[in-house]
Amino acid sequence: MNINLGAPYEMAIKRIIEKGYAGNQTEVIRQAILAYERMIEEEELILVHKAVEMEMGELEAGKAKTHSFEEIRRILEPGR
Repeated sequence: MNINLGAPYEMAIKRIIEKGYAGNQTEVIRQAILAYERMIEEEELILVHKAVEMEMGELEAGKAKTHSFEEIRRILEPGR
């Protein structure tokens, strides 16, 4: 694969290699992809936690209806 990143990115890659964080351009790009993937996963986790906090707040405030296990079973397995 041959990609043209442009001068600012190529300079950043060069500085990373000069500092010894990677041995070559491929290593820099691989590390960047893995770091970006971790960042996305962390952001998704933060969003899930926020949603759970919001839902728990709704439950605690009595704004959301709750169901017992037996009620859920009757809904999912009618006639049982």
